Amino acid sequence: MAEIDGSVLDRLFGTIAARRGADPALSYTAKLLAAGRPRIAQKLGEEAVETVIAALRGSAQDLVGESADLLYHLLVLWAEAGIAPAEVWSALEARMGSSGIAEKFGRAHS
Repeated sequence: MAEIDGSVLDRLFGTIAARRGADPALSYTAKLLAAGRPRIAQKLGEEAVETVIAALRGSAQDLVGESADLLYHLLVLWAEAGIAPAEVWSALEARMGSSGIAEKFGRAHS
């Protein structure tokens, strides 16, 4: 198997963005995008809960599957909101090397 890295998320986002306006009867992604942000956010929340349950009760493979579902729905939400993954990657990069506690404190007091 070829080496897989985080660029798979960028490629998946491209596929998701390309589904905008597609036939919702033929594409789950198009159906989600057509349903709008509230439905997408609801699905993301459901997947987050399922990921937590898998972390606490499931096997590692269950957690892998639920994590993939969670990331997919997060990317759909970004696409609906007009947020490119690079924006999130930049925000993460800016936080690298700083204390998570200090970073959270800074956000709470700005």
